[in-house]
Amino acid sequence: MAGIAWLRRVRDDRVRRRLLREEDAREDIVDEVHHHWVVYTLPTLELAVVVALVWFTLVSSAQVGWFFMLVALVLLLHAVWKSLVRFMDVFVVTNMRVFRVTGVVSSKHATTPLARILDITVDQPFLGLMLGYGHFTFESAAQEQGLRDITYVGRPLARDLTIQRHVQQSGLRGPRPMHNPP
Repeated sequence: MAGIAWLRRVRDDRVRRRLLREEDAREDIVDEVHHHWVVYTLPTLELAVVVALVWFTLVSSAQVGWFFMLVALVLLLHAVWKSLVRFMDVFVVTNMRVFRVTGVVSSKHATTPLARILDITVDQPFLGLMLGYGHFTFESAAQEQGLRDITYVGRPLARDLTIQRHVQQSGLRGPRPMHNPP
């Protein structure tokens, strides 16, 4: 568990370092989106196969046991890598912009100001409706960017409303809400 806590600190530090902290423009996180748990089902199934292959290695002869162990090692590495890629992929909504940080051994950062988001499409396939996830497609002035498709977002409708509400409250689109009418 210490390894997961360390990875979480690394991931969170990569997000926090990208926030604007000047006194006249303080950026605050509105929502930090990690992938839905469903993205870990395939790596979990791979780990179950790894356990079965290790068992076959223990009960089989040395002539074929090495093959089971080799396949188990490859599957284990694949499952760990896929899990790390998903774990380190973070989509963040702030009071000024949306950005995404991805990468395991390197880091990639894509950002779009809230004012440039033209449309958000929320796609919830049947399984997504049942399990509570969906996919976002952002349309903005710069179409080819790292923020176009955000997949496997938990509670996508609530998160869409959060983004839309924040865009409206910041006065970027539509009438600005009145806080204290005279």
